[in-house]
Amino acid sequence: MRIFMLSALLLTGLSGCTRWAMNSHLDDAYRAYDKGDCATVMLRLSQVERESRTRQYVMPQVSLLRGQCLEREQLYVDAAQTYQFMLMQYPDTEYAYRARARLDTLQQGGHIHEAQPAQTFPAKR
Repeated sequence: MRIFMLSALLLTGLSGCTRWAMNSHLDDAYRAYDKGDCATVMLRLSQVERESRTRQYVMPQVSLLRGQCLEREQLYVDAAQTYQFMLMQYPDTEYAYRARARLDTLQQGGHIHEAQPAQTFPAKR
């Protein structure tokens, strides 16, 4: 009985540690974004993604911060594609609303043309 209780306690503690680590990486990403360090932002967001596979609710927030960092690095087309992805995957979230606003701002600033979904082409042989 004690082994069962210790195992349950250990599993509960480990899942809490994973969430704590995910939140810590996300906080670090926001701090790095405030400092203008997009390389660190991208690293921390990758760590959040790896630790949050079972916590999909955090993914829209991760995608929005990634898009903002791409904008900061003047990778406007990549940022726009990230925002369009968000609109398709997470349409009913606050972050989708923000993504739509960012797309509109990019269009008004002349950084991108009319938002169109990404197109894929077969590989040439």
